[in-house]
Amino acid sequence: MFALIRGWTDVDRSTRANVRLGAVLAFVAGAANAGGFLAVGQYTSHMTGMLSSVADHLVLGHLALALAGLASLAAFLLGAMTTAVMVNWGLRRQLRSAYGLPLLAESAALLVFGLFGAAINLFAPLFVPLTVVLLCFIMGLQNAVITKISKAEIRTTHVTGLVTDLGIELGKLFYVNRHPGRAPVLANRDRLRIQGLLIGCFFAGGVAGALGFKSVGYASTVPLALMLSLLTLRPLLDDLRRAGW
Repeated sequence: MFALIRGWTDVDRSTRANVRLGAVLAFVAGAANAGGFLAVGQYTSHMTGMLSSVADHLVLGHLALALAGLASLAAFLLGAMTTAVMVNWGLRRQLRSAYGLPLLAESAALLVFGLFGAAINLFAPLFVPLTVVLLCFIMGLQNAVITKISKAEIRTTHVTGLVTDLGIELGKLFYVNRHPGRAPVLANRDRLRIQGLLIGCFFAGGVAGALGFKSVGYASTVPLALMLSLLTLRPLLDDLRRAGW
């Protein structure tokens, strides 16, 4: 098992490792987003829509809803900031698990969401807004991890951007080059494969998350948390060994 996932979250990166990790994180993001919608009635990875809803609520005079939207946006931002702090802290200390630390935090947050989901139903007025904020924090945390690891080449929650890039490459792929004397318009087939893979994994995660939540409720996020923990385990054990633990 360790041999299969070796290098996925290590500081020594390769394009192949970035794509593999991106695919897993896109699946997790899709599952958390879809399951979260069934739990609290709101998608939490779509900050464009969140900011638009804040503007709408302000104009309509729904100040409480506007403030809730701003809190969600701030949570997403805080998640991304947390990733930057944790990764840079780990890199400064030459930890092999520097990129895995935010994923451990995400795993813990998903466990909180999964294990204490029953309380959301019991105390909905209090816990539903907190759950939305927690899920937005998770999305910001995760998206920043793969963005930082891949130098902004891969994102896992920003499907709008992925579909846009996919459309651009498909436009190049089907472009008819009629001018032999000029450089041909060519699609980047590697990018096409990566974008298609990430979109497909996000969708598959969404289906799995919706089915899981429908079947077992909040506990459906526990396997996602365990999967993230497993991906970070090898470099984390290496660091603990180096520290003499």
